[in-house]
Amino acid sequence: MLSTSLARDLLDAGLIWSPLPGDRFVVDRSGLEAEVYHLADMTVEVHEFVGGSVIGFNGVAEWALDSVALEETLWLPREDQLRAVLGHDFVGLGLQAEGYAVVALVDGAPQTFTHRDAEEAYGLATLAVLRSRS
Repeated sequence: MLSTSLARDLLDAGLIWSPLPGDRFVVDRSGLEAEVYHLADMTVEVHEFVGGSVIGFNGVAEWALDSVALEETLWLPREDQLRAVLGHDFVGLGLQAEGYAVVALVDGAPQTFTHRDAEEAYGLATLAVLRSRS
């Protein structure tokens, strides 16, 4: 799973989240960032209001909050979502001694990003591509 520190770097680099069922996120508040939530149509869903979007926790007894503003959350994109963001800059995925290796075009040149976790490797590649696009 993507680390919160890399997810924060991706957000800072301009990665935009349009919440959909199945997405993972954390509440970006001290003491709450270790609990990963999944958007689902029944229990955790996005509510759109005039003042902005909130994530509602419907019938979740262990939660002290009914909802949290979207701005107070941090998206943890999945491997397929990161690959989609890479788009035409994605070259391939392989294995190396260090772990998974994602090859992506950064400023038109192939670069390899490795990590023992595939999502982290995709995240590192996506971060480099986003930074090069800006």
